[in-house]
Amino acid sequence: MTPSWRKPVGAFVIIALILIWCVAVASLSRIVGQWPALVQMVFYVFTGIVWILPLKPLLRWMETGRWGLPRG
Repeated sequence: MTPSWRKPVGAFVIIALILIWCVAVASLSRIVGQWPALVQMVFYVFTGIVWILPLKPLLRWMETGRWGLPRG
């Protein structure tokens, strides 16, 4: 078996997504910092979870080479 190039590329994409997401959320800190503490908490919990959504298709592609759901 030859190693798949998709796994290192996928790992790089995951790291890039995390970095981009962190910069995007951190750039909003001045605005979010003015909100009430409870609203800030909801914002940061939401943004801390939502970045995971694009990972499932990316991980599927890394394993199978297909983006969509398996047919069958």
